[in-house]
Amino acid sequence: MTPETCAAALMFALVMAVTPGPNNTMLASSGATYGLKPTLPHLSGVCIGFAAMVQMVGLGLAAVLLASPRLQLAMKIVSCAYLLWLALQIARSAGMAGAAARGKPMTFLQACAFQWINPKAWMTAVGAISAYTAGRGAQLYWQVTILALICLVVAVPATFIWASFGAAIRKWLRAPKALQAFNTVMALLLVASVVPILIEIGEALRGQMPPPSVRWMPHSSLSRPDQRPAR
Repeated sequence: MTPETCAAALMFALVMAVTPGPNNTMLASSGATYGLKPTLPHLSGVCIGFAAMVQMVGLGLAAVLLASPRLQLAMKIVSCAYLLWLALQIARSAGMAGAAARGKPMTFLQACAFQWINPKAWMTAVGAISAYTAGRGAQLYWQVTILALICLVVAVPATFIWASFGAAIRKWLRAPKALQAFNTVMALLLVASVVPILIEIGEALRGQMPPPSVRWMPHSSLSRPDQRPAR
């Protein structure tokens, strides 16, 4: 990988890591609800889990997914359903004492596993591998490894900023209503990140269905296309 390609990959990874998405929204909400220190395992899981995902996607996992449109559709449906459920849980979060009593921040392993149903993580991983790697064999493996390390290095400060932002405004969110309002905004941002995927799911489902004229045509008319209805 040339220095120019590394620089371009670094800029791409930085933009994707800093901009809002499911990971950053959840980290900000966790920082505001639980504080920065309890959120660190979640943050670490995001960074390491996504870097591992980039590595596995680059070594051929993406080809398996892209070869099966039905598998793609199933993963999109599952990921959207889970993200909408998470948005609901975030929106229902109460005050800090109530949140601490009812639940805990996402663990390291949970955050790692979450990357595999995160639409933005998939889009970023597949886009980075497609744009910034080339070649075969050992050359490709080294390029994928370098790209995964770039994503890891960039993700650490980017996610730390979002978690720190949530933790920094925590002192202004001690009132249950204030924290709930903040988490509602975070939940709405999470839902907004799901909307494009829901549109894709709807288009895919419509594409798999036969036209209405065929779907609702009587069986006898389908079996005998030359038969005209009596007048």
